[in-house]
Amino acid sequence: MKLKQLFLGATLCALTFGATANSVFEEPSDAIEYRQAAFSMIRVQIGDMGDMLKGKVPFDAEQFKHRANNAAALSKMPWEAFVAGSDKGDTSALPAIWSDNETFMKKAAAFQQYADELAVAAKTGDKKVIAKAFGPWAKGCKDCHTSFKD
Repeated sequence: MKLKQLFLGATLCALTFGATANSVFEEPSDAIEYRQAAFSMIRVQIGDMGDMLKGKVPFDAEQFKHRANNAAALSKMPWEAFVAGSDKGDTSALPAIWSDNETFMKKAAAFQQYADELAVAAKTGDKKVIAKAFGPWAKGCKDCHTSFKD
């Protein structure tokens, strides 16, 4: 009986979230603020990991793993906030995001995949393995900026 109640509760929560997911951003400025916050948090992760790999700060495998896990989670967040109307306002997003959304979303998916691969590599604690996975993720970040960010 408890399992049935738990399942029913989870189903209702999922349906409720699904019904409201598209209305999370009441104003385009909310979406802009959300995605900028997500990208700011990603920037912290990439900066710390990059500094470790460049030798600017001591390499700490546990800290790197923590940052890589954060990056993997955060890499999935900004894309939902590129909603209609959020191309105007305080944003560096270029119009190409909306005019060539298919390419933009492919780059977003690749960025997410690279972040997931980096998190897996970070579990090894091996700096060489990690560096090999970090390169494509950082490049994925830069590639998107080149085409889609002012």
